[in-house]
Amino acid sequence: MEKEFEIQGCVTVPDKVSQEEFFDKFIDFIESNNWSFGGGINEIIDGYYINSDGTKGKHVLDE
Repeated sequence: MEKEFEIQGCVTVPDKVSQEEFFDKFIDFIESNNWSFGGGINEIIDGYYINSDGTKGKHVLDE
């Protein structure tokens, strides 16, 4: 028997931590517990999503 938890939130990290470094540490934590993760990750700076090309995208509160 398995169950799932949906996570909706943000993790605050120091500026020097890259998205890749954060995700690697997050996945290491998940895998060290023999769990799995399905989903995505978005970088947010000053309330704006950061596009894959590094430009500022939509504000997190925009629908």
